[in-house]
Amino acid sequence: MTGSESIFPPTLASIEEEFEHLEDWEDRYEFLIELGREIPALPDNFKTPELLVKGCMSTVWLVTSELLDGAVEIQADSDSLIVKGLLVVVLAAYAGMTYERILQFDIQPVFERLGLSQHLSANRRNGLFAMVGRVRQLAAAAVVR
Repeated sequence: MTGSESIFPPTLASIEEEFEHLEDWEDRYEFLIELGREIPALPDNFKTPELLVKGCMSTVWLVTSELLDGAVEIQADSDSLIVKGLLVVVLAAYAGMTYERILQFDIQPVFERLGLSQHLSANRRNGLFAMVGRVRQLAAAAVVR
């Protein structure tokens, strides 16, 4: 994921493959931090109280928009590198999906395959689920429009 040819977000398959090669959790946390460094900065005009994710210990902003092809673009940022890395996992999991598909998709198995459910602290796990909850909330609001 270095160099100008890197694609953001990376594919979920590439993240899962990297996790398989990293045997201990210190290395996996370092990889999450590395992923977090690659997330594009959210423009300041999106860093508003309305776009804050409630339930996260860190400050997290999240916004969605629908692209012309119907896919959802999720933009997010945080004041914590590890949380940014978790955001990249969420963005990769939902990449290319429509709002309807996001609502149908069970992201929990992704977190289990990566070991996030077992190895994150309770606060980080709660924050991760708050981020997912916010994406789903925005998707539900968009579907009823």
